[in-house]
Amino acid sequence: MIDVKATLSNAEERMEMAAMFLDESLSRIRAGRANVAILDGVRVNSYGSMVPLNQVANVSCPDARTIAIRPWDKKAIRDIEKAIMDSDVGITPENNGEIIRLGIPQPTEERRRELTKQCNKIGEKAKVEVRNVRGEIKDKLKKAIKDGLSEDNEKDAELDLQKIHDKYIKKIDELLEAKNKEIMTV
Repeated sequence: MIDVKATLSNAEERMEMAAMFLDESLSRIRAGRANVAILDGVRVNSYGSMVPLNQVANVSCPDARTIAIRPWDKKAIRDIEKAIMDSDVGITPENNGEIIRLGIPQPTEERRRELTKQCNKIGEKAKVEVRNVRGEIKDKLKKAIKDGLSEDNEKDAELDLQKIHDKYIKKIDELLEAKNKEIMTV
C-alpha cells in the first residue's frame, strides 16, 4: 500500500528543487547590475587543482557597475585573470597588480530582450519538471487504487497534488517576473 503523505511530500520536495534550480540559474544571468553570482562557475588553477574563484580571492561589489576581486595570494592574479577570460562571463578583467576589476557594461535594449527570452526558456524547463513530477505522482496514485487505496483517498491526494503543483508554478512565475523586471530596468 502506498503512503500518500510521503508520496506528496516527495513530490513537493522535487518541485521545490526545480524552483531552486531556476532561482540559481537566474542569479547567474547578467542583468547590467554587478552580481558576484555570475562568477560562481569560474574555476581557477591554484597549485595544480581547479578551485572555485571564491576560494582563492575575496569577491565583492564596491558599486552597481563593478565587481572587485582581491586575490589572497598576489601570484594568483594571472591565473584568476585567465580563468575569467576562459569562462563564459564575457567581461574582460582589468588589474592594477593588487585587485582585478570587472566593469559590468549596460546591456542594450536588444540584449535585454535576449536575456528575457533566455530566462523564460529556463523558467519553462522548471515548469516542465514540475508538471512531470505531477504526472508521475498521478500515475502512482492511479496504480495505488489497484493496490487497495480507496478512490476517495486517491481523489483527495490528487487535489493536494494539484495545489502543490499550482503553488510551485506560481513561485516560478514570480521568480521569472522579478528577473525580467530587473533585466528590463534601465
